Amino acid sequence: MVVGVLRLELRLHGVHSLKEKRGVVQKLLARCRNRFPASCAEVDHQDLWQSAALGFAVLSSSEQVVDPILQRIEDEVADSGLAELVSSEIEFIHC
Repeated sequence: MVVGVLRLELRLHGVHSLKEKRGVVQKLLARCRNRFPASCAEVDHQDLWQSAALGFAVLSSSEQVVDPILQRIEDEVADSGLAELVSSEIEFIHC
């Protein structure tokens, strides 16, 4: 069993409050939940309105299944136009 974990650090442009940030983050998370078999959440920077950290997890029997899903999630967020991707990190946990 393999758990793939993706962490994305984002910079939000044109956002001037935590309420606006919440709208952008919720839109990104909903889009990924609907398109990919992954668990997702905002995992850091909840009190900063110009930054967000999103976490995604995918579970499968093989790393070859998990990796492309996480790569597509990263591409989806980066290409959304809602936020600038500052950094990304993928980790695989073999159980």
